Amino acid sequence: MSSEVEKHRRRLDEAKGFGEVYEIVKETVKRSLGKYRAGMMLFLEDLPLQVGAYHSVGTNNIIMNRSLIQIVETATKSRRVINSFIYSILLHEYLHALGYIRESVVRPLVYKISKESFGGDHTTIYMARRGPWSILRGLPVDELEAPKRLIEVVKDFEKTDQRYIV
Repeated sequence: MSSEVEKHRRRLDEAKGFGEVYEIVKETVKRSLGKYRAGMMLFLEDLPLQVGAYHSVGTNNIIMNRSLIQIVETATKSRRVINSFIYSILLHEYLHALGYIRESVVRPLVYKISKESFGGDHTTIYMARRGPWSILRGLPVDELEAPKRLIEVVKDFEKTDQRYIV
């Protein structure tokens, strides 16, 4: 296993919060695809449980499903699983924000970047291959009612003031 893969694994395992996971997303995408976008914002909203997140084309916003994240945090106490779930969702939406619109392009890119960054036997690969919801199989997620709360801005999500795609 390369030192770069070990570094990414360690950083993801130790990440505290959305901003630290997002920094790993940006770094792994830049390393894999040579692309980078600054100025993104993250919002947490209670969406239908079948929706992990979305990015509206032409905006700097990623809206992530707060209820789904809370279910994952309740279902597992593993920081690696929780952060891998968040990484997979953010990576997917970040690729949309970079201009990769079609799902048929984004899903293989999520797998490619995850494998290059974390090696073939990491939790992110499992989620990239089977989808992030795979960790919730067997739980009655469809039966849960998501409470409706106000949308929340995640503070300190992005650590830069630049506002462009490189």
